[in-house]
Amino acid sequence: MRILGVDFTSSPSRRKAITVAYATLIDSELLVETVEHLHDFVAFEALLNSPGPWVGAFDFPFGLPRELVETLSWPTDWQELVTTVGTMGRTAFRSALTSVRESRPMGARYIARRGDAVAGSSSPMKLVNPPVGLMFFEGAPRLSKAGVSVLPCAPSVDLRVALEAYPGYLARKITNASYKKDGKEGMSPSRIHARTTLVEALVSASAALGGIPVRLSQNLRANCITDGSGDTLDAVICALQAAQSVVAGTSFAIPLAADPLEGWIVTAPDS
Repeated sequence: MRILGVDFTSSPSRRKAITVAYATLIDSELLVETVEHLHDFVAFEALLNSPGPWVGAFDFPFGLPRELVETLSWPTDWQELVTTVGTMGRTAFRSALTSVRESRPMGARYIARRGDAVAGSSSPMKLVNPPVGLMFFEGAPRLSKAGVSVLPCAPSVDLRVALEAYPGYLARKITNASYKKDGKEGMSPSRIHARTTLVEALVSASAALGGIPVRLSQNLRANCITDGSGDTLDAVICALQAAQSVVAGTSFAIPLAADPLEGWIVTAPDS
């Protein structure tokens, strides 16, 4: 099975690219062949439209909190929601999320999806640090337009399957230490050590990471450690989340009760 692991950004550029790990799942082993950097959305759209079959895990929220959508009187059908969001423009989208956030009491301003609470990920209402709301704004409509099977939001018989990933969920199973930071801080000795620990867990088929061995060339292994931004390592971890989901079977380990409007982060438990 062809596997993609995608570390996403809402503003791809030469400085901060969308990072893609290309891999193959063979007999429950994940062979990561290469990591590519996409510097614009044209390249990302070409990736989405590449022929299947493939299963890709993408590090951005596929959906929005149902409570937020209902508060804004936006469509509660996922396809209609992303079409609406995709046509409104960034300024209007930001303004809508800000208006809801500022109307809520301190300490409860960000509405989390049920899956966010389980995986420990940020609410898609956040527009900075990290700007996951903007990642939804840029990513989800492109998934819809490409016609891929988006699980659990818009499943179809298409041979290109998109899953929502969150590499931080798996990383915390190995270490709670900070392992990435853009700029010089990403190369601190403590972060290099944390990335080294994560890479060792990946290649050793750690039971905490699902027991799937990740095969990396010496060059890719070094890149995962020396890339202080963590983008290379996160793309590889996303690929592992996709692989775990494939091994889980036809359900991709997505709970039956997962809200298709909100989406679900694969490998996170239903609790």
